[in-house]
Amino acid sequence: MTPPGRAVRYSRYEGTLDDLDATDLLRMLQDALLSSGFERDPWDPDPDARPTLDELERAIAEGLLREGWVDEALLDAAVEADDWRDSELGRLARAQVERLTREGYLRPAGGEPGGGSSAVGDAADPGRATFEVTDKTVDFLGYRTLRDVLGGAGASSVGAHDTDATTTGVETTGASRPYAFGDALNLDVAETFKQAALRDPGGAFELEEGDLWVRESELTSSCATVVLLDCSHSMILYGEDRFTPAKRVALALAHLIRTQYPGDLLRFVLFHDTAEEIPLARLALAQVGPYHTNTAQGLRTARQLLLRAGKDMRQIVMITDGKPSAITLPGGRIYKNAYGLDPLVLGETLREVAACRRAGIQVNTFMLARDPELVAFVQRVSRMTRGKAYFTTPRTIGQYVLQDFQARRTKLVN
Repeated sequence: MTPPGRAVRYSRYEGTLDDLDATDLLRMLQDALLSSGFERDPWDPDPDARPTLDELERAIAEGLLREGWVDEALLDAAVEADDWRDSELGRLARAQVERLTREGYLRPAGGEPGGGSSAVGDAADPGRATFEVTDKTVDFLGYRTLRDVLGGAGASSVGAHDTDATTTGVETTGASRPYAFGDALNLDVAETFKQAALRDPGGAFELEEGDLWVRESELTSSCATVVLLDCSHSMILYGEDRFTPAKRVALALAHLIRTQYPGDLLRFVLFHDTAEEIPLARLALAQVGPYHTNTAQGLRTARQLLLRAGKDMRQIVMITDGKPSAITLPGGRIYKNAYGLDPLVLGETLREVAACRRAGIQVNTFMLARDPELVAFVQRVSRMTRGKAYFTTPRTIGQYVLQDFQARRTKLVN
């Protein structure tokens, strides 16, 4: 207790690095982790490039300085040091890398999830050593991106996809009907007793199968989704980075589907000269290559994954900026035409679109460019599969012009 008459001075609390949460660190590193290769050399991209330990530590140091967690005097000392990693700022950055590893956000390149306790920061050559992000980091990046990019799209508490059908589950709609063999016994008790009483008003009260009435509920269905991500050269070639915004959209969709629709199946496919499925953990660190755009092979790979999924609803979410410029010929040879919309390439691509339509697969497209030829191509794909087309640019990634070819309407989506 303060003695009478004695003054107490209060000052503003100055936070220390001990107050910095691991998720705050990831927020600072979000742009660095999702880098597309645009900053390195957009004219000669390396699809196998991965951020090094040294780049990670530099990004942490920059984030700490930018947000005021360390004094700029540490920067001056780091600049004057023979090796900045030997300075106090380097030591602090290295400690944060070890912390992220210890808490399960990072692991050494090639390390098994949850296997071993060696820290990423233990590497002898930080300029060459690389690292991997874990599913824990991907989930966080997806959550952050969902908030930043898609706004309120993740606010819904609905956890399943609506259908036009009804069933007799737990979540009722109020309507009831006579019981049929195979229905869940979600009884409408009042109506069941009423039917029994009407059948034999003066007799003993005994229930028979014909007296049973059940309440209906909306039938919801699970969905299989393939996120089809374009990593061709055009995604970083024309003076702007389109691939990082594309990865943001993919991560946001991944987080939304995994959290709001846990019964769904979700897969990821990169398409370029060819196409291949990648695990979610590789999505954040995926890079652009010196590739063409083999949209047909991407659609084919996605369609094959969806047909094996065994789900009632199937969809492809394609994120791209380019006209199809390559196809896979019989025998595996890749035919390329960099100018795009070559009749041979376009014909093969539309055949794959038609195959998706016959398989009941809807193709929804996020187009990150607004060239008239691209818009016309995406509209044709969406119309054929009764899908949706979202038109935007990297600068307006949080706002889309939605063309819904099933509802036949166009609207602005924020």
